[in-house]
Amino acid sequence: MKLTVVILTKNEEENIVDCIKSVRFANEILIIDDNSTDSTRTVARDLGARVIKRSLDENYAKQKNFALREAKEEWVMFLDADERISEELKKEILNTGNNNYQAYQFNRQDYFLGKWLKYGDIGAYLDIRLMKNNSGMWKRRVHEYFETKAKMGKLRNPILHYSHSTIGKLVNSTNRWSSWHARANKEEGKQSSVLKMVLWPSGKFIDSFILKRGLLDGMHGFVFAIFVSLHSFLAWSKLWLLQKK
Repeated sequence: MKLTVVILTKNEEENIVDCIKSVRFANEILIIDDNSTDSTRTVARDLGARVIKRSLDENYAKQKNFALREAKEEWVMFLDADERISEELKKEILNTGNNNYQAYQFNRQDYFLGKWLKYGDIGAYLDIRLMKNNSGMWKRRVHEYFETKAKMGKLRNPILHYSHSTIGKLVNSTNRWSSWHARANKEEGKQSSVLKMVLWPSGKFIDSFILKRGLLDGMHGFVFAIFVSLHSFLAWSKLWLLQKK
């Protein structure tokens, strides 16, 4: 198969080397960079990637649809800078051209605060990452999804996600993403309420820690479920504040 791997970046000099090295099997590596102030673009170019500087403007769908238009190959795969493709998944990806599918879903496994998680929301994670170009388009500003009518397959080996290495980084990320999520919800006409701010985060914690068995990951599973719940609380709270303006 002829493959372009797309990586969206912003100040990812700590991650971009290992990410690119894990996808050297691709015919093209395309970096869409959101105005990094570190050496991300320089490092990526030195490793042979094609780099385009383009503002994200808090809209992942538009950024990814732009990448689809720029991609030179028939197949396109999207990867985050803190994600890696294992040798097992690489072999699986390269064999997909022999099938009749036009898009593929992936699982993802998180390396969270120094431990591989096996349960919780991670075990339920499923997303379209590999598709034939012109088979659909990305939708939604944040927590984006690929909308397609294409025949879809699922790959067995997970994408490896080297998540936040410290609580501080996790707090900053949760705060940023919840703000973007609140604005996306407002654009979609969703309404917040005290009931949602109380019940929705509680439900998220129970779902991740109990129903999806995050408790089997011990303290790491508990902390992860807390932050899943916190993200929900912050997103609904920030939406409530936006409604008051």
